[in-house]
Amino acid sequence: MIALVLLALSLVALPQAAGTAPASAATPAAAPSAALAPLSKVLVFSKTAGFRHSSIPAGIAAVQRLGAANGFTVTATEDANAFTTANLAQYQAVIWLSTTGDVLNAAQQTAFESYISAGGGYVGVHAAADTEYDWPWYGGLVGAYFASHPATQQATVRVEDRSSPSTAHLPQRWTRTDEWYNYRANPRSAVKVLASLDESSYSGGSMGDHPITWCQNYRGGRAWYTGLGHTEESFTDPAFTTMLLGGIQTASGARPADCRPENGYTPLFDGTQASLDRWRQAGPGGFTLADGTLTSVGGMGLLWYPVTPFSDYSLKADWMMPGDDNGGVFIGFPDPQGDPWKPVDLGHEIQIDATDADPSRTTGSVYSFKAPDTAARAAALNPPGTWNSYEIAVHGRHVEIFLNGVKINDYTSTRDIAVGHIGVQNDGAGMDINYRNIRIRQDGAQATDLARGRPVTVSSVEPGSAHVGANAVDGNPATRWGSAYSDPQSITVDLGSVRTLQQVRLTWETAYATAYSVQTSTDNATWRTVSSTTAGDGGLDTVAVSGTARYVRVEGTARATQWGYSLWDLAVFGS
Repeated sequence: MIALVLLALSLVALPQAAGTAPASAATPAAAPSAALAPLSKVLVFSKTAGFRHSSIPAGIAAVQRLGAANGFTVTATEDANAFTTANLAQYQAVIWLSTTGDVLNAAQQTAFESYISAGGGYVGVHAAADTEYDWPWYGGLVGAYFASHPATQQATVRVEDRSSPSTAHLPQRWTRTDEWYNYRANPRSAVKVLASLDESSYSGGSMGDHPITWCQNYRGGRAWYTGLGHTEESFTDPAFTTMLLGGIQTASGARPADCRPENGYTPLFDGTQASLDRWRQAGPGGFTLADGTLTSVGGMGLLWYPVTPFSDYSLKADWMMPGDDNGGVFIGFPDPQGDPWKPVDLGHEIQIDATDADPSRTTGSVYSFKAPDTAARAAALNPPGTWNSYEIAVHGRHVEIFLNGVKINDYTSTRDIAVGHIGVQNDGAGMDINYRNIRIRQDGAQATDLARGRPVTVSSVEPGSAHVGANAVDGNPATRWGSAYSDPQSITVDLGSVRTLQQVRLTWETAYATAYSVQTSTDNATWRTVSSTTAGDGGLDTVAVSGTARYVRVEGTARATQWGYSLWDLAVFGS
């Protein structure tokens, strides 16, 4: 991590990835594909027709230094006549540096709109939001118009997206002095918010939820904006100028970045110890926590989220490999009960590994099942030492994988992954990986364990034992139901009302059923068999079910041992 910070502060450009691929029709589009070459030329536009910031010369000089250090040339102008279709075409991004007021005429506005629609990039700095109030297209491009500001003062910036090229180097909470704009409207629903203000840390904030830096894909092009940059000192601050460099690279298309709006996600790991305390480690090794970042130690193990299984969801996680390393995000697995191999065998790993010779075991693959689209992955992937972001959408058994906003894999599983837990892997010593900002959006009614704590009826209890039926639904993996040593035997759980069912999970003890059926009923009188087997082998059984029922019964007809039937857990998932 120290190496990463030094790399960012050096202002040396990272290797570029070229190309892109279309996102699925159901997902907002990824970055447009017009400007894919390494960043070579930008235009800085600083015309003012209102208040003029004294920091403009410092801003121009900072962009020129960034260009010299990173291999792109910089043209600075205040002449609006530069806004012609032919002239703008030579630039990969146009930086509006604290412009104010009405700075373009109608023809120049049309030329700039054409430039963006052809895949051009826009970078707005500070008072760029105090510009062109009568041009609605520009208002959509910048994201929000300036409304007011208090006196320049110190405040705390919450860095929300720490995988973006412009903000990955920043701490979770960034304290700095600037002139903090309030905006006429909150842009969050239309843009990807990268950072926001903690209004409790200063005086004069009026928005509540207060985005301050964001990006978006806009009408064929890309846009990146920050409200920072009022002070001259900003442009000699390495943290700010590195952010500005990342913004230029994002807008120009020189670095992959997911700029789709992100709404409705709930953090599972938000960088705090309190959120990490809700997770559990299965297997050896683990993770250390510093500055909101998990760093792997040893393995092979799995850090998993035991609070609830998920169904029909979009899972996002940011990750970084320092070099040729290994990790992965796991989906759709049951409680591993301390064994990191159960998620391998029963769920799926979305692999993170740059160099495995097997394409089904490289970054973006459903490990050992389906390789990613290698061209799309190459276009979207940031190199080792830099941050990437996964979105993994799971709906039933359908899995879609997005890398930095670009869809790179689509797979329908033969495994029962519709309801399951999620986790992140620590692969082993020397296979280092970092994770940040793990969050989830759940779509529609969510599956929960409807059997937990509900009344249970059993055909018998093992003589002289405390292994009563209620033990199978108490959520305690150390307690179980045990039956008498005869066939048949059954356990029935009352869900309390008629529910929609998705899955039954049985966790057997050493004594298990070779032959059994799963049955459902709405009235505890008429039963429907939804699954049966004569080749049960114990361990964990997941049974997909459908329809509605109030009662679920497991009826064993042939024991695998001389002992009775023995269940650690009977879980019924549905909504």
